[in-house]
Amino acid sequence: MATATTQGTATVELQGDREILVTREFNAPKHLVYRTITEPELVKRWWNAKRGEVTTCEIDLRVGGAWRYVMVTPDGQEVGFHGTFTEIVPEERVVQTELYEMPGLTEDDANVNSCTLTEHDGRTTMTVVVRAVSPESRTMQLATGMEAGMQDAYDLLEEVAVSLA
Repeated sequence: MATATTQGTATVELQGDREILVTREFNAPKHLVYRTITEPELVKRWWNAKRGEVTTCEIDLRVGGAWRYVMVTPDGQEVGFHGTFTEIVPEERVVQTELYEMPGLTEDDANVNSCTLTEHDGRTTMTVVVRAVSPESRTMQLATGMEAGMQDAYDLLEEVAVSLA
């Protein structure tokens, strides 16, 4: 019997003038959600949010280690993000910088994303705090349609995590 998923249920709240709080519950235990967000072969299965093909997924999962994801959209546009891990508590918390690879942006423009996983009765709540470098940067990110892409990516993330059970 297939496990039910909880599609499109991430909530997005603004906190202060620079933060975005995202909360999403997954119908999978946190050790599987953690694997799904930290193992390259699993990230490749959900990070594209059904908007292209992930061509690069590199994860050096250690404090100070780098990560990089690149996707090619159906129209041939390359979309890349990268960053560095600043805190890792296995199966509980991952903090990393995140920079959209766009001309003119530098590491000083990177967000800091803090992801926390908690489990209750076999279900995992993932809480992500995205801290932008400025109010303007946060406004710009929200204007890109990030929420729709995030909802689709998290739906796929849940499907992958459930498939590992």
